[in-house]
Amino acid sequence: MSSVFLHNWKGQAGQILRQAWPVLVGSWAGIAFGVLDTVMVGHSSAIDLQAMGLGVSIYITVFIGLMGVIHALIPIIAQQFGARRLDEVGRWWGQGVWLALLLTLIGSLALAFPSIWLSWSGDLNPLVHERVTWYLHSLILALPAALVFRTIYCLGTATSHPKAVMLINLFSVAFKALFNWVLIFGKFGLPAMGAVGSGLATTLVSWLMLAAGLWLLRADRHYKPFTLRLGRPNWAAQKELLRLGLPMGGSYLIEICAFSFMALLVAREGVFASGAHQIMANLAAVCFMVPMAVGVAAASVSAQAIGAGQYHRARQVGMLSLAIVLAGATITISLLVLLRPTLANAYTDDADVALRALLLLQLLPFFHFFDAFQCLISYLLRAYKVAFVPMLLQFFALSVLGLGGGWWLGFGPAAGSLEGVIQWLAPGAPVGAASLWTMSSLGLGASALLLLFWYSHILRIYNPARRKTAVSS
Repeated sequence: MSSVFLHNWKGQAGQILRQAWPVLVGSWAGIAFGVLDTVMVGHSSAIDLQAMGLGVSIYITVFIGLMGVIHALIPIIAQQFGARRLDEVGRWWGQGVWLALLLTLIGSLALAFPSIWLSWSGDLNPLVHERVTWYLHSLILALPAALVFRTIYCLGTATSHPKAVMLINLFSVAFKALFNWVLIFGKFGLPAMGAVGSGLATTLVSWLMLAAGLWLLRADRHYKPFTLRLGRPNWAAQKELLRLGLPMGGSYLIEICAFSFMALLVAREGVFASGAHQIMANLAAVCFMVPMAVGVAAASVSAQAIGAGQYHRARQVGMLSLAIVLAGATITISLLVLLRPTLANAYTDDADVALRALLLLQLLPFFHFFDAFQCLISYLLRAYKVAFVPMLLQFFALSVLGLGGGWWLGFGPAAGSLEGVIQWLAPGAPVGAASLWTMSSLGLGASALLLLFWYSHILRIYNPARRKTAVSS
């Protein structure tokens, strides 16, 4: 009996990992855009690095929030796929495309007026302000392609077929590096555009990725049984997508807003602190991809099990994914501690930026540990189409405690109050930036505990001994 039990758990873990690694590689390929921008613009000038850091923070805030709404497709399609309602898979994908086009209009308006965002950053160098403006305006052209491509990503992930999308992401990195080199540094007779060039490069690559994704849907046999079609916008379907997607997007937005508003606030400490923060934020995002990939894979497998009425299997997937994320976080934190000087110097030639990054990176292991678990649990809840209450819990923990507390203790009325704690955790780090990262770490820890409590509550509701019908919250 025990050997059968062990074999079953090994099989479930294997399924999670087989689906997680392509998501991880594809996500790292996606985050490589930010790494390439940070490294290449960092070798351009400190002003361009600050402009790019601020511009990325604003764009990512908008894009991630909208992307989160589209990601409602993953649990919806996965449950349909688990129930073997294949024609419904194709119908829901088409509705997701319509939703992506609608969200493009909203996102474009948010990017069109950067001065509203930059008002949080105090008195900026006029050159920085100008370059942020042009950077964001160039990315308005990238938004429709990027959002529609996410529907293709959702389809592949929900139906346990993520490898092809991973390959598109990998090839896109090579094109991004090439276009960055040409546009940032001014090759082949073009002017050197710095941060603005990195935005134009992202736009070009986004449209190439969408073209490759649409070709994939036509060429790959995996998608033929779904009868993919755009159809007409259906209000009932759009309402269901928004019912789940808006709180999911809200959760994504709450998480990413911490990074965005941190970048805007840290800009008050100057160009060097802002550059150091950008390096820290970029590395945090790279590390985040590991638990995120496990979360996406576990949520997809769980949702398929829920669609098939196999609630016990969905519970097993959740428990196994927690163990996998713990192992991954341990390895990641070990590498961060060992490679900290190498990582700080790899991002920039500016000695002042590198020194401040080296000191600030002392806080990243704490931040990543809590981030890993709150990320995973939020994805597991989405498998059950539970998103509204988690959004409220994350808002309190990440926005009120984390970001609000960081502002209060780092730049607000109680600025400098954490200096003693920071000198113990990260000696020499910029006090304002370090206060934000310390309080954000505490907020993530609170979020992980609150989400774990709610996940336990949902598991009790889905206990097969009590009821076998799904509910949503």
